[in-house]
Amino acid sequence: MKLDQITAGVLEAIDGQGFVQKGAYNLRQNGQAVCHGDSENVRIVKKQDKPGIDIFISGKTKGEAVHIPVVVSASGITDVVYNDFYIEDGADVLIVAGCGIHNDGDEESRHDGIHAFHVGSHANVRYEERHYGEGKGTGGRVLNPVTKIYVEEDSVFTLDTTQIKGVDSTIRETHVEMGAGSKLYVMEKLMTHGNQQAISNMDVQLNGEESSAQIISRSVAKDTSTQVFHPKAIGNALCHAHVQCDSIIMDDAKISSIPEINANHVDAQIIHEAAIGRINNDQLIKLRTFGMTGEEAEAVIIEDFLK
Repeated sequence: MKLDQITAGVLEAIDGQGFVQKGAYNLRQNGQAVCHGDSENVRIVKKQDKPGIDIFISGKTKGEAVHIPVVVSASGITDVVYNDFYIEDGADVLIVAGCGIHNDGDEESRHDGIHAFHVGSHANVRYEERHYGEGKGTGGRVLNPVTKIYVEEDSVFTLDTTQIKGVDSTIRETHVEMGAGSKLYVMEKLMTHGNQQAISNMDVQLNGEESSAQIISRSVAKDTSTQVFHPKAIGNALCHAHVQCDSIIMDDAKISSIPEINANHVDAQIIHEAAIGRINNDQLIKLRTFGMTGEEAEAVIIEDFLK
């Protein structure tokens, strides 16, 4: 399928691996699946009872990538989709998702993606998700992702989620349940500007013995934008968890960081950290001695911080 210029541009922004129409993939645009393909080890099936797809990943999958991006390029659309991933024991897979909204109109465009991951034992899953908004219209660009992750024993799940720019409003809901010996790595990166609003709620239940979680959130808030972060780690067994929230605040922005830890077992070991501050003046001065303007120096610092 030949992609139009807007769709190709949005895909370039949200798919860091590069979207290609081969192997296992599914492209959803303006509420419809427009093209998809299966591979030898990954099968994608359209749901019959509601919008969305079921993705079946065989235990024979080793180092394969699955691409399932969403593009909203029409103003006034509200797109809700339910995607379920069934990942067999021993699979090793990269799942690349994300949504980009191009809105040139005056009506709100919105995408609500509800993703559930059912991960077997001894599997390794990396999930990369990027959110992005663009367009010359006055209509809002709204993204409300819901991510549910169920990890069985001795599996590893990595969640790498990024909100690049241009999203006017987002409410992110993440729920994780972890089995014995499982490991969770979360890197959340987010930038807001203008009068944008972002809320991120995360609930991680460490249910199995020797389960562990590392949750790192980094954000930058500019202009009059607002951000609220509420990551929560609950230890229900012998487990280890570390929650860290770091934010840069600029202009007249507002940030609330509320890391929460709960221990329901005597051998649960959970740590949390949170820091909010402005850009370091010494860093700005040093970069400006190299001939950069103030704006250029700020951009370099922010880019490095959000890597």
